[in-house]
Amino acid sequence: MNISTLIGLVGVFSMTVMAIFTSGGTILTYMDLPSFFMTVIGSYFGIFVFTTVPEALGMWKTIGLTFKLHNYNVKGIVAKLLAFSDKARREGLLALEEELEDLDDDFLKKGMRLVVDGTDGPIIRDLLENELNQMQGRHATKITVVNMWGTLAPGLGMLGTVVGLIAMLKNLEDKSALGPNMAVALITTLYGAMIANLIAIPIGGKLSTQDGEEAQLREMEIEGILSIQSGDNTRVLASKLLSYLGPGDRKEMEKEFLKD
Repeated sequence: MNISTLIGLVGVFSMTVMAIFTSGGTILTYMDLPSFFMTVIGSYFGIFVFTTVPEALGMWKTIGLTFKLHNYNVKGIVAKLLAFSDKARREGLLALEEELEDLDDDFLKKGMRLVVDGTDGPIIRDLLENELNQMQGRHATKITVVNMWGTLAPGLGMLGTVVGLIAMLKNLEDKSALGPNMAVALITTLYGAMIANLIAIPIGGKLSTQDGEEAQLREMEIEGILSIQSGDNTRVLASKLLSYLGPGDRKEMEKEFLKD
């Protein structure tokens, strides 16, 4: 599990509850069913207008991805590509065929299969970059849906505020209606801000970060695959691949693969 997502969500909601109690209120004070319908349910149904039914229903699964720990094992992939390069230079590209069955990374396996089959470098690049672009396109669609919830919720909150104020102004003579109508007016705004700032915007940002990390990994794999296809020296390949790593990991792997 990606513990940072859990820590973040628990933390922000805990601080919100703490603020409620330290200000002299209670949880029940901030619970209002009309506000919930208007802001939370209403903004979610707005997503159906924005996108398709499968994408709207799949938003919860997309949000769930931020709770999963995505271990791309970049260092392991670098080591695997360097091993492929060394073997290809010693025994030829066809010698890599038996190694491909053990690969868990489908993207890398597809690229190396093209290399073993003797496909030209430009064609390999076009095919893999097209697959990368399609992957990022799918990710962008899902991220946009989450971000749209963060956009719609505050708007529905303001709409609920207007509804509550209108109801309050039309019933000024009825003193008993002032409190409930004012609650709808204010709590809808609160709910909209909470959905946007505590859930949708942070989760949309995390999904974008995860997309960037995976895209960078695929770009590194493309460079490695094409370098092997063109017969680059293993040290040259190592220099290319290690540029994708952070300073700490790069220094550690340089000692192993770029030794004099």
